[in-house]
Amino acid sequence: MVQPPTAPTQTIVALRGNYEVATADYRVPQNYSHYAADEQAIWRELYAGQLKLLPEYAAPEFVAGLARLQASSEQIPRLEEVSERLQQLTGWQVIGVPGLIPEDVFFAHLAARRFPVTVWMRRREELDYLVEPDLFHDFFGHLPMLAHPVFADYVQAYGVLGTRAPHLGALKMLARLYWYTVEFGLIKSDAELHAYGAGILSSSGETVFALRGANPQRVAFDLQTVLRTDYLIDAFQKTYFVLGSFDELFDTVLGADFGALFAAWSDVPGFAPGAVPLSSSAAWQRDTMVQGAVG
Repeated sequence: MVQPPTAPTQTIVALRGNYEVATADYRVPQNYSHYAADEQAIWRELYAGQLKLLPEYAAPEFVAGLARLQASSEQIPRLEEVSERLQQLTGWQVIGVPGLIPEDVFFAHLAARRFPVTVWMRRREELDYLVEPDLFHDFFGHLPMLAHPVFADYVQAYGVLGTRAPHLGALKMLARLYWYTVEFGLIKSDAELHAYGAGILSSSGETVFALRGANPQRVAFDLQTVLRTDYLIDAFQKTYFVLGSFDELFDTVLGADFGALFAAWSDVPGFAPGAVPLSSSAAWQRDTMVQGAVG
């Protein structure tokens, strides 16, 4: 997981993991025997709680991906075993990392179809939300979607794009794209809204809030608007972007001229969270309004 570039709406966190044992590309061993009994119990509680919400709130692709990973709800997964399964499914590997890692390293891993998973578990007081991603967030939230071929290709394409970002001065805008898709994305499927983002589906509170809350904006996905919208890392989101399909996401990103987009918008102030200008067109789904953004 990467630390998004700092913005005025974000809180800088003190990194928790053990970086002293990390390799040059920030890999660390999982050291499975080091997990305490309470950490195993926290895994079980989190897994059981989120599993109950999936049928109503999660995208079908997420549910299918979780099943294909064959992870146990009773104990923390062994990353090597899951990595082997995921590699057979979509060519992705899972690597252990101590926590947040530098952008350039993160992008390089994604471009090579390696997904970094934090090896430590959250504390009990952080059961529903924590700023810095832990093993449950990275594993339960992210890996199921990497079992979906189109989304897996999108994440790799994002990584490749990220390797160019420093030269384009585009780190902040790319962080927004990752945040509003991989972390906090919604999708319209089976005529209803579902979540596929890891930050949503690894948090019981945000799962319900994102799809049933009365306050957040739910805006039809538009690449330019996503690139211009700031976000929060220390609270539930105020804006969520809704895809029509994962093919839409992949095709839009693959076909975009990011050099031109970055040049046009990099120096323009972003939209504040919850303040994306909306068009007059709206579609209602299960008492939830999805509106198009005004560019």
